[in-house]
Amino acid sequence: MHEKEIIECCAESYVHGEIVEQVGKELPADETLYDLAELFKVFGDSTRIKILYALFEAEMCVCDIAQLLGLTQSAISHQLRVLKTAKLVKFRREGKTVYYALADQHVHRIINQGMEHVLE
Repeated sequence: MHEKEIIECCAESYVHGEIVEQVGKELPADETLYDLAELFKVFGDSTRIKILYALFEAEMCVCDIAQLLGLTQSAISHQLRVLKTAKLVKFRREGKTVYYALADQHVHRIINQGMEHVLE
């Protein structure tokens, strides 16, 4: 451990049982928290964030997104698969073209709140 690292801990070993019990009742199930952590991992890639921002503005096909972001269609398709699996985007077919859009307003709100936090 480096000299400058400070590990914060209780000066006394005393558990505040009422608080621990109260908070324990409010914690979601481990599986739910795991799913939430997995969702946030999806937001951990700047290309996926750019795609979501693009889809704020309009429904777009892979070709359009690739052109906008200066990436290959293959790279965009891969990222859209991740976003689709996480239920963050939806798609519709029109002939041979597949158009992508945000899955719902929750996605917009999550991104906006994250941006507000970053800009504070």
